[in-house]
This record gives sequence, structure tokens and C-alpha cells, in this order.
Amino acid sequence: MIEPRPGSRAEHKARTRAAIRAAALELISKQGYQATTVAQIAERAGVSHTTLFRYFDSKEQVLVTDDLGEARQRMLDAVPPGLSHFDLARRMLTDLFEVARDDPWASDPERLHLLRTEPVLRMAYQLEADRVMLEAVEFIADYTGTPADALELRVFVAALSGVMMMIAEQAAEPDEATLAEFLAAVDLLEQGLPLVTR
Repeated sequence: MIEPRPGSRAEHKARTRAAIRAAALELISKQGYQATTVAQIAERAGVSHTTLFRYFDSKEQVLVTDDLGEARQRMLDAVPPGLSHFDLARRMLTDLFEVARDDPWASDPERLHLLRTEPVLRMAYQLEADRVMLEAVEFIADYTGTPADALELRVFVAALSGVMMMIAEQAAEPDEATLAEFLAAVDLLEQGLPLVTR
């Protein structure tokens, strides 16, 4: 009796998810979000309507979500102890950026364009970003020994989040210049937000 090849089921799931995402990206890019139906996406991906919903909770989640949760957790687990909160922010931003940049789906320029320009996707993406940011708050709180509901921590994370969103909005795609701007923004926050007089 031939045993199933280890990992074959996970590989099949990954291929199915990728096919659904590719179909959604192609159709929504051509037709727009509202004009594209779940049935069309499923048909283009070669799966059933119900199969699509086994992989994704909704049409917008097909484009909004990524599969980087485990990679992000490994990144957090590898952060060395003893960093200041600003150095911690730099480390987290750099590692999160590299994790996303190295993933073809997370860094796909066409996907990022849709997430910025389609109102429904933009709102869903903001909610997903807020969820990831909440995880970051919990991590920073534990790392620094700060209460998670402390005003100082909430302001610090809100400032970082606002800076990240502003820079990401203006970047055509994540590249080294984007990361450099992220880190320069953290430097400005650490310096007390000085303004350059011209």
C-alpha cells in the first residue's frame, strides 16, 4: 500500500489558495470589484463556490489576507531582548517589511494597487492592518513590560501605525527606498518630531 507523500495535502491547499487568489486578482483588475462575483472567481480558479468559501471567509478576504502569520510570529520570536522601544520598532518594521517583500503575493504591485483604490478592499485591508497592529501592541507591551492599555503605549503604536500607512500609501511597491523612509520616520519620532526650517 502506497503511503500519501508527506506534505502533499498542504501543497494542494496552497495551490488551491494561490489559484483562487490569481483568479480574483485577474478578474477584479479587469472588471472591478463590484462587477466580479464569487462564482466567476471560483469558475476561473477551477473550484466550486463552496470550496472557495472553505479557503476564504468572503470575496474581499481573497485579496486582503496573506499567509504570513507564521512567518511574522517567527520574526517576533527572534527579536533579541533588551532593545529600547524605538530600536524595537526599527527591528519590527525592518523584519515585517522583509517578510512581506519576499512574499510574491503580499508584495504583488497589482494587488497593492487594488487594496489602495477599491473602496471595499481598502476598508477591509485597513481592518486587517488594525488586527495585525493589535498583535504588535500586545507584543510590545509584553516585551517592554508596559500595560497594554497604557496611554503611552497606545500613542506610540498609533504614531508608528500612522507613519506606516502614510508612507505605504505613497509607495508604488515595497522597495528599499520605502523601508529607508519608514526608518527615517522612526528617527524623527524618536527625536521629538523636529521640523526642518527652509
